[in-house]
Amino acid sequence: MYSLSDYFYELPPERIAQKPAENRENSRLLVLNREKNPLAHHHFSDIADFLHPPDLLVINDTEVIPGRLYGRKSTGGKCEFLLLNYGEKRHRTQTDGSVICQCLIRASKRPGPGVKFYFDADLQAETLDFQKGVHTVRFSCPENFEKVLFRIGNMPLPSYIRRNGAEEICDDRKVYQTVYASQKGAVAAPTAGLHFTKELLEKIRAKGVGIVRIPLHVGYGTFVPVRVKDIRKHEMHSEWFSLSSETAARINDAREKGGRVVAVGTTSVRTLEYLADEKGVLSAGSGECNLFIYPGYRFRAVSAMITNFHLPESTLLMLVSAFAGREKILAAYRQAIKEKYRFYSYGDAMLIV
Repeated sequence: MYSLSDYFYELPPERIAQKPAENRENSRLLVLNREKNPLAHHHFSDIADFLHPPDLLVINDTEVIPGRLYGRKSTGGKCEFLLLNYGEKRHRTQTDGSVICQCLIRASKRPGPGVKFYFDADLQAETLDFQKGVHTVRFSCPENFEKVLFRIGNMPLPSYIRRNGAEEICDDRKVYQTVYASQKGAVAAPTAGLHFTKELLEKIRAKGVGIVRIPLHVGYGTFVPVRVKDIRKHEMHSEWFSLSSETAARINDAREKGGRVVAVGTTSVRTLEYLADEKGVLSAGSGECNLFIYPGYRFRAVSAMITNFHLPESTLLMLVSAFAGREKILAAYRQAIKEKYRFYSYGDAMLIV
């Protein structure tokens, strides 16, 4: 279970969702019961039927920034930037209004320090440093940087979602974002949360099920391919999180009352498990989470999770395999493929209880 090849499965390309369901909650929902082991087929709108007081739903309210920028070098060559750490307490704003943050840069050759780049709206960038595959960059422009970024930036869709140039199949700015997103900083959506509508969340609250928010700014490291044959040697990149005292108290209270902590997405799972002690008690805190969860891990805080279908040999597939068992997960995936479920970011969902 520690070999990378143990987490491979064949997925027909047509099963990769290129756009979301027309109505978010109309996505399909595959329910896996870890103890009884049957699979049940539902729609996501049925999710409220599986939640009961004093259960507590934990959502990640990070907001995806349009952090992909297309520009040119001073020599005229094209370039592509992906901002990695823009968000509260993560980038640096200088006294002159310029912004320093980390970026991935795609260009004809790797730029050294001092290379300048130009974008629309008179936005300029200069490389300052390069370490471990990541550039430190200073951005400057006559206007407020964030306003410019949100005007000219592009949503950082995963590479398996195809778009023909500027033509969009759907409004990615709107749909590649949860309805409760409120804290800017992610470079990818916490996709399990994409299925919720405001009406569905109200329905869950009306049942007496609590909902709490925690931000973890999804970073590109979550999706970096595992390149080692023994997965235990893989190193996770860190992602910024925050858990307030009030939220920690509500989660601990729900557990004490016998409720389940139902995490929406692998990002919520990782945050909760990172902060839980041996008894599953959470304490408030913020910082960088680099927890890598794979089979053999003992879960302490999370009782159930809502998640999407993940890429083969990915750390996300390893996490859900740790929670439900590798063989059960791969069997569920095979069934989902047979039943023509839609996979990955814009795809359908699983509930694992």
